[in-house]
Order: sequence, then C-alpha cells, then structure tokens
Amino acid sequence: MRILHVLDHSIPLQSGYSFRTLAILEQQHALGWETVHLTSPKHTKPYVPHEQVDGWSFWRTPAATTALSRVPVMREWALMRQTERRLLEVIAKENPDIIHAHSPVLNAIPAIRAGKQANIPMVYEVRAFWEDAAASHGTSQEFGPRYKATRWLETWALKRADAVTTICEGLRADIIGRGIPPDRVTVIPNAVNAEEFTGGGKPDPTLLQSLGLTGKSVVGFVGSFYGYEGLHLLCQAMPQILTARPDTKLLLVGGGPEDENLKALVGNLGLNDHIIFTGRVPHNQVQKYYDFIDLLVYPRIRIRLTDLVTPLKPLEAMAMNKVLVASDVGGHHELIRNGETGNMFKAGDANDLADTVLRVLKNREDWPKQLAAGRDFVENERSWKNSVANYVDVYGRLTLSARQNEPI
Repeated sequence: MRILHVLDHSIPLQSGYSFRTLAILEQQHALGWETVHLTSPKHTKPYVPHEQVDGWSFWRTPAATTALSRVPVMREWALMRQTERRLLEVIAKENPDIIHAHSPVLNAIPAIRAGKQANIPMVYEVRAFWEDAAASHGTSQEFGPRYKATRWLETWALKRADAVTTICEGLRADIIGRGIPPDRVTVIPNAVNAEEFTGGGKPDPTLLQSLGLTGKSVVGFVGSFYGYEGLHLLCQAMPQILTARPDTKLLLVGGGPEDENLKALVGNLGLNDHIIFTGRVPHNQVQKYYDFIDLLVYPRIRIRLTDLVTPLKPLEAMAMNKVLVASDVGGHHELIRNGETGNMFKAGDANDLADTVLRVLKNREDWPKQLAAGRDFVENERSWKNSVANYVDVYGRLTLSARQNEPI
C-alpha cells in the first residue's frame, strides 16, 4: 500500500507537528507500507521541488506569487490552488492508493478535490482546528466572523472526506457534533516511542554551574512559548514558591511568540536571578536540559484549543521518568491521571499552581510510584506502534471499497 501524506510542514522544521508526522511515517514503514510526502507552500523558503531530509524524501509546493495571493482570503484560496496543482503532479508521478491530508483544512480541501479527480480515497487527519489555532495565536477572534467562516470550511471538508482521523477524544466528540457519523471518525492518539527516551541522566556539571543551578531544586518547562501554554502563570507563581523554598529555580527552555513578554514579566517581578531562559536549544541537546529538571510544569490556560487537543510534552515527560504538574484542561485530562501519573492544578490559578508545585516538591516519597505509573502508561497505552496500528482498519476499509468500486 502506498500512502500520499499532505502536510503543512515537515522536518527539518522542528515542531510537535513535525515530530508526530515522523513517528507516523516510521511506524507505517514498519507495517510494510510505502509513504510519499508533500508539504504545502507554508513549509519553508527558498522553494526546492524535491528534498531529502534525514533519509526521508519530500515533495515541496511553491508559494503563490500573484498580487491576489497577498490579499486576505484570496491568499488562502491561492495557497489551496497551489497545493492542489502540485498534488495532482505528485499523484501522476507516485500513483498512491490513498491520500492522507493532515491539518489544517488548507490541506484537506486540495486533497478532496485532487482525490475526486484521480479517483483516490482521501483521509483527513484533524490535529487541531484551524479556527481554534488562529484564535489561540490572536489572528482571529473566537466565534467572530472569520472564526465562524473557517469553522464552516472545516465542517465542509469533514463531511466530504472519505474517512476522518484525529488525535484525541475531545476532537472526536467535536467532529461528531458537526454531523459526521461516529463510525467514520477514528482516534490515532499522540504517543511516544518510550525506548527512545532516557531519564535520570547525570547532569553536565559545567553547564549546570553556568546556569546557576548547582544545588538547586529546578522546576522547568521545555517547549514553545505560546500564550496558551500559560508560562506567565508559572512565572507569577514563583514568588510564592520562593517564599517557601528559596532554593528553587525555574528553567524555561525554548522560545516563541511570548519570549519577550515573559522576559519583561520576569523583570517586573524582580525574578531575573531565579528564572533562567536558555533560548532555543538544538533538538539533540535538549536531553541535557531535561537532566537538570526535578519537576516539569505544563500550565496551559483553558481555551477551546487546550480543552480539545492533547499535547505531546507530558507523554515525553512520563517516558523520561519525570514527575510533572499540569493544569486541569481537557487535553491534559486525556493524558494524566491526577495523583497517579501526574499532578493537576486549577487552570489559570497561579496560587493553586504554586501550592501544587510546593506539595509535590515536599512529598518526594511519592515520586517513585508516579514515575513507574507514568512509564507504564506510555509503554503500554501510548506507544506509537499501538497508535499507528489504528490506521490498518481505516486504510483497509477505504482500499476495499475502492477495489469494489462501491461508495466509500
């Protein structure tokens, strides 16, 4: 079986999106399937028609260059047209059995149109809804006119895809609520390859000293600095934490749109000596920073995106034998069993966040049991091998119907 994956972007760009894609491709190859990969014009510049990255082959799509492509709405239309044209070219070259389009809907609509023209079944994988992602980044207002229009577009695509997959139960419930039959919606959950993660490594003493962490209790976050991650709450909780535990340091590893806002907040709080920003770290160096952290914190605020979508980072923390604290948003509830595999606090409440961090730091005798439960969860319930195996039935139904020339 040959699957053509249509992607927003891919490696070498580093993101949770890219890492999920790579895990899917690796496991699909392990199942004996062939995969072909096309990225949208949003991937990167400069454009190259075809690219090899770490042993993987990617077809690229050129950006639209007309005057209308710089006008809102027309810009998105032009992007989809470019993707559709390129997709038809790749289909002619690669002859896939299935088209598998991944979020956003800007990929799904070209895939639906190309699939109809080429008579190839099409799967739409929803990792998050475009309208919710835009609202979370501040580029549209939740339930405003643009939001509603984009939501309509997503629903239009969902109704026309031959099958729908998604990453969690929260998104599945939302999709079904739009009138999509439940038997057409399959969850392919976020997961990890637990054997690829190590925990309890010996910290690099030179780097530890350079960061001022020697002999300190280290609370940390590793990831992208978006507003919905709630890192401002973590910074605001630090004065309360420091009052009870003056030896505590907060290590923030990464960067993003909130970088400067967070640094300004830390300065206003007078916490420059207690909160360390490392900046972005190469992927192959991230483990060194994880080794310094005693307690990982994921303080996501409550919005539609965080209530519906499950992140990858808590699963990685469990795989690395790390104790974690997380807000009680819906996406975390699907991953974390409070008091068993992690510890939850009331989303948006800096005081409850501080109280939870202090309680967990105090009760270290509970850590071995939590660490073992977290590791067991990712090994037995959230491995990529088990997750990707769910595509077998999805693809099997589509290819059978296609062979029988029946409605899908």
